[in-house]
Amino acid sequence: MQLGPMIVDIDSVRLTEEESDYLKHPFVGGVILFSKNYSCIDELVTLIKQIKSLRQPSLLVFVDQEGGRVQRFRHGFTELPALGSLGSYYEGSPLKAARIVRECGWIMATEMKAIGVDVSFAPVLDTFNDESEIIGDRSFHANPDVICALARIYVSAMHACGMHSVGKHFPGHGGVMGDSHIDLPVDNRTLDEIDQADLIPFKFMASVGISGFMAAHIIFPLIDHTSVAGFSNYWLQKILREKVGFNGVIFSDDLSMEGAAVSNSYFTRADLALSAGCDALIVCNNKDGIFEILDNYLKLQTLSCMKSLEAIRGPSCEISQDILRSTSQWKSAAGRIADFISKSAS
Repeated sequence: MQLGPMIVDIDSVRLTEEESDYLKHPFVGGVILFSKNYSCIDELVTLIKQIKSLRQPSLLVFVDQEGGRVQRFRHGFTELPALGSLGSYYEGSPLKAARIVRECGWIMATEMKAIGVDVSFAPVLDTFNDESEIIGDRSFHANPDVICALARIYVSAMHACGMHSVGKHFPGHGGVMGDSHIDLPVDNRTLDEIDQADLIPFKFMASVGISGFMAAHIIFPLIDHTSVAGFSNYWLQKILREKVGFNGVIFSDDLSMEGAAVSNSYFTRADLALSAGCDALIVCNNKDGIFEILDNYLKLQTLSCMKSLEAIRGPSCEISQDILRSTSQWKSAAGRIADFISKSAS
């Protein structure tokens, strides 16, 4: 059975029989984990092994382990700084900041791989805007060139650990105040304005081999008034595929978010995302929505050129979390990151 394009969540730290059943559905290809799925490392490792034992090839396991406000697994893992603090440090100490960025990318990816997580959705490539409610210090910087420099280092460190990288949120979430989890943000800038700012990191990272992009639930009425970027053929095909030349995997953002609520039907949301060019659909926190899509998946419009989620699977990790934490490389990196966070807070 090949991996399907749908990434779903589960409710707690243990799989239920119902969840095991729908994870075996041919349209499912992965599971995204949250803080609700974590109580301790041993239990988390067991959960991930259970998920991966359900079928062959095994389902992929995803998480958002960015650092700062968005770090799903904390106790027992290295505390990671917000990317924005790294960008601020870069302003005064570019070489020292580059080292910390590399170590953050390495330690995040290595710790996740050691417990069986395949991909952490990172890094954020949005341009910083202090009015943005949802991005804020999740962004490296307000200057796209600084984002490019730091994101390249971060992604290179992830790739060195065998973890693919997924930049978010194309074509840029930093220019709007609203949070697409609870609202439909509207960005009234022109394509030229977006192209000369927010698109720069996405174009650059596509050129240096980033593995995936996650599309934003934002509408740009002066560019494509018909739909949000993640449901827009113009944004995903004309701009991302054709103009940018990106050949990797395109992920939707969570279809349960308010920014995706162009229809009450989850089937319609999935259909819009796939027909626009998304290769993978994320559906979380709504079991009814998951079942609606799975019950009707054969009716969905898919592009013949869809990328398989297999393209985002890296090599398995041969080192456990305990052994990793005993290595001199981990101790050195963790110590410098902790020192950086301490000094940044003072």
